[in-house]
Amino acid sequence: MPQYKQFPLPDTAEGLTDAEILTWHVRPGDAVKVNQVIVEIETAKAAVELPCPWDGVVTEVLVQVGQTVDVGTPIITIDVDPSGAAPAPVPAAPVNGVAVEESGRVPTLVGYGPKSGAAKRRPRKGSPAAAAPVAPAAPAPAPVAAPAPAPAPVAVAEPVAPQGGYVPLAKPPVRKLAKDLGVDLRALTGSGPGGVITREDVEASLAAPVAEPAPSTVDSGARERRVPIKGVRRATAQAMVDSAFTAPHVTEFLTIDVTPMMELRARLKDSPEFRGVKLTPLAFAAKAVVLAARRTPDVNAAWDGPAGEIVYKDYVHLGIAAATPRGLVVPKVRDADRMSLRELAVALEELATTAREGRTKPSDMVGGTFTITNVGVFGVDTGTPILNPGESGILALGAIRDMPWVVDGQVVPRKVCQLALSFDHRVVDGQQGSQFLADVGALLADPAVAITY
Repeated sequence: MPQYKQFPLPDTAEGLTDAEILTWHVRPGDAVKVNQVIVEIETAKAAVELPCPWDGVVTEVLVQVGQTVDVGTPIITIDVDPSGAAPAPVPAAPVNGVAVEESGRVPTLVGYGPKSGAAKRRPRKGSPAAAAPVAPAAPAPAPVAAPAPAPAPVAVAEPVAPQGGYVPLAKPPVRKLAKDLGVDLRALTGSGPGGVITREDVEASLAAPVAEPAPSTVDSGARERRVPIKGVRRATAQAMVDSAFTAPHVTEFLTIDVTPMMELRARLKDSPEFRGVKLTPLAFAAKAVVLAARRTPDVNAAWDGPAGEIVYKDYVHLGIAAATPRGLVVPKVRDADRMSLRELAVALEELATTAREGRTKPSDMVGGTFTITNVGVFGVDTGTPILNPGESGILALGAIRDMPWVVDGQVVPRKVCQLALSFDHRVVDGQQGSQFLADVGALLADPAVAITY
């Protein structure tokens, strides 16, 4: 007989409370295997693919694309015994090679699956999943001489996109391309195997002629767009508000001549050790920060109000603010203080590539101790950065420009950069913040100073 199990939305990152359904990779009637990716979700930190914890057949998709649901809410129902033969229960037997815990839960790639008994759904106000009936496991029929008639089929709703129609079939890179280009995949016909939408289909849709719109006769309200605040944008906004109104910010500024640093960069790029490495000013700034933090460890500490303590950390997990199609994210370079300049350059390039492609893991965006925001890549001179919650310092690296500078009493053109340091005045006093900023500036203005640290 059918045996139905519901898969609840798991906590894929520490402290996750909800997530948005981005893409379903299965629909009712599809056979699924253990660890097969069935859905992609967007959390406050990253896009995450969720694997299926069981073998079986999908009977019902409980949450539509675009919906945001709480952790623990059932999102899909799977018949784990579609053959009709109920297996004999064997206590503590391994499931797919994994031992069943005493609680009756089976470890999966995303935590623990639901208990082996009947799953209970938690209703959620305003959610279609709250009102959706759950098909219970049918009781075993009493023995009779003649075969019992087959049970009536269970009516299963097809997954529907927010604006109607089936969820279009396309691989994640193609979905990202369509999102970046503003193409609605539901309006396309896939030319790939099984109707899968390809990159060529998306690009071809842009080349199609578009009729000129008629002159507008409506008010300005019809030319406005309203986008729900969710995902990374909501998490970023909340974190910035919490930080700005919790930690007393102080921002200091320093303008420096980085000509020697740029000359060293040019020499290193031609050396065999750095061949093939993208050596950027950000790598020099990262190295300067971790060196300067040794002399002023307060900027790498954290304020623990509930415990009434300041936590000093003997490591630097360096956060790098990165602008991505999903919004602002701050992935971390773990133990940056133990890395050479070359290792930092390689790590920063990998971090930036992963962030742009939306592949940063949620675990890589927590636990930072200090952050750098490189506003110079946008041609901006400087700013007043807001601290990441739980950190006591953040450095803004401005654009490097050719500017007049006084050298030995003569005005000459030099490579000039502006730095801005924001710090938590509960942890870092003015003298400490000023000393740290001066040290970073000295290391960038004359990299040879590093041998004195």
